[in-house]
Amino acid sequence: MRINKLNNSKLSFLTILTLLFSTMFFTSPASADLRVCNKTANQINIALGYRAERGWQSEGWWLAASNDCITVFQGDLNSRFYYLFAVDDIGGGAWDGPVYLCTRDETFTIFSVDDCLARGYERTGFFEIDTKNEGNWTLELREEMQGKNETK
Repeated sequence: MRINKLNNSKLSFLTILTLLFSTMFFTSPASADLRVCNKTANQINIALGYRAERGWQSEGWWLAASNDCITVFQGDLNSRFYYLFAVDDIGGGAWDGPVYLCTRDETFTIFSVDDCLARGYERTGFFEIDTKNEGNWTLELREEMQGKNETK
């Protein structure tokens, strides 16, 4: 009986040790992303702008279902400020602001903010997101926030 108790305690110790090492070696690193949560009743379309290595860049469109969160920038947030434009095509209304970047109706990645119209793009007002230099940021969009965003 004593041998079984020793074998059981050795087995328990080995099990715990295995679990400890597996969590150390097989866990993924913490993500550093910019996420947007749609806290409205309708699906919204989202465009993102930021300062990249090559200068200003705007990208779109991400679709966020009602009460869903999506990642619009994956990886380390290398800038403190990002810029967002979102629109509710069903209920009307938009989250916009005074920072103008280039967009278009189809999926896009556009470099530069200069001469949007002359280059065949739309000129769209984005609002500023201050991530406070955090590595990970989540923003909630609510209906009562539409049209009330300003650069601070």
